[in-house]
Amino acid sequence: MKKGLICLSLVAILMFCVPNVAVASTSNDSTTIHNNARHTSDHIPIARGSTSNGILHWNSVINGTVPPTATNSRIVYVGSWDHNVYALNADTGAKVWNYTTGAWVESSPTVANGIVYIGSDDHNVYALDAATGAKVWNYTTGDMVHSSPTVVNGIVYVGSWDHNVYALNADTGAKVWNYTTRGFVISSPAIDNGIVYIGSDDHNVYALSANTGTKVWSYKAGGFVNSSPTVANGIR
Repeated sequence: MKKGLICLSLVAILMFCVPNVAVASTSNDSTTIHNNARHTSDHIPIARGSTSNGILHWNSVINGTVPPTATNSRIVYVGSWDHNVYALNADTGAKVWNYTTGAWVESSPTVANGIVYIGSDDHNVYALDAATGAKVWNYTTGDMVHSSPTVVNGIVYVGSWDHNVYALNADTGAKVWNYTTRGFVISSPAIDNGIVYIGSDDHNVYALSANTGTKVWSYKAGGFVNSSPTVANGIR
């Protein structure tokens, strides 16, 4: 199906009501679309000089986009249906770099320790240098990767349409473990207290050991679980 042009309007000075843009508090933080590994965003700091007047500072037209990730290095990272991952100057919208994958990029990026982690419909999880866009590594799964990675303690957690949840070494891309569900894993993982929480199209929400991938429990819902879990106050 042909998807039309979508205009990505990213306000360079972020406003209070931008739920899908994560901003790291320091350059070394792991930044996801939900701001942290538990997917709670109640402490997302507002960018310097933020405003609530809704003035558009710039916009960039890209052939289809997914929710972007912004960092305090003043760079916005975003994937596109044109197969590219883009880094844009947060103040001007000028392209800093782009990296071309083999298919649509429907995953949202996570930035941790100077590396951008993102999935692609070409079945790969990519680790890209945040400053230059150079590929650090890629890991090939068995199907499309719409899930957005979460990085905790040097491990990248991500789901795939091949029914698996993966834990990958953040430095090398080597597989640490995988857990096989019975459906597509489009959900993005949340991690808290050593447990990975994630949904699957097999109708289950899973709690997996972050260290080993062993199932701790599962809960059967009445339909697909594409939604990404959030952990707060001991409630999943």
